[in-house]
Amino acid sequence: MTALVQILGGIALLAVGGEGVIRGAVGVARRLGLSELFIGLTLVGFGTSAPELLTTVHAAMAGATGIAVGSVVGSNISNSLLIVGIVSLIRPMPSSLAILQRDGLVVIGSSVLLVAIALASGSLSRPVGAVLLALLVAYSVVVWMLEKRDGAAARTHESEAHLHDPTPGALWISLSFAVVGLALLAAGADLLVRGAVTLARTAGMSETVIGLTIVAVGTSLPELVASLAATLKGRADVAFGNVLGSSIYNVLGILGVTALLRPIPVPPDLTIVDWSVFVGSAVLLLLFARFGGRVGRAKGAMLLAVYGGYLRYLLLR
Repeated sequence: MTALVQILGGIALLAVGGEGVIRGAVGVARRLGLSELFIGLTLVGFGTSAPELLTTVHAAMAGATGIAVGSVVGSNISNSLLIVGIVSLIRPMPSSLAILQRDGLVVIGSSVLLVAIALASGSLSRPVGAVLLALLVAYSVVVWMLEKRDGAAARTHESEAHLHDPTPGALWISLSFAVVGLALLAAGADLLVRGAVTLARTAGMSETVIGLTIVAVGTSLPELVASLAATLKGRADVAFGNVLGSSIYNVLGILGVTALLRPIPVPPDLTIVDWSVFVGSAVLLLLFARFGGRVGRAKGAMLLAVYGGYLRYLLLR
């Protein structure tokens, strides 16, 4: 019971803290005169991944590598199957061919790269972390340069910046939002990891399975909330871009930062099935989006069915 309270409390703090960090950072950026394109492309992207980052770093530092790696792998799986499935049931999600060709290929490429490194070396070392972060910086620079020339694509990221309105007007209030949000994120990550470790030991489950399921879904709440908000405002295209961007940040940014701070051994109980679902869920999502130009309700139901089947596999094993 205590473990469940810690997990729920941690998820709640992560959700509130993540939103506080985003609103505070966006408010500061606007006061400094930064463009909405820059805000949507960088601050909002990193902000929605902040719960995963704090949780993964905290788990790695605590030696809970199953939770650290499992939560990132599980978060990307839940992005492609759970979040898109839920949102598309509410309203079909249109997809841009340009974003699919650019961000979709990066999602698949970064996923395949992670699997290759994990299977070849069995760990994520500091040099690997540096390479992952360098790839994220290169991707961000290329996207920035392309979208400054492409008005339609740029408007998508500008819309992401406005999903978290209203933001504080005064600079000191924005800074306060960001600082308090970071404190809540740190406290939430600590509670969630401690609760997840306790639950794994009590229930006789591996930390990796807990990371792939409870922790992954809990830390993905900001992406779910942002995607639902965009969809309800009639911007389901923004929701789709938000999911792809989050998956890229998770692999290149979160694992890159974590590996730089502390090398991470890949949990041996991450099986070929887990890695196949990790890559396969992204491929399936992109195929669904590519053919027909959107992810409709029928496709969303299929994505949820695949996610349900994967959860059943995890619980049975």
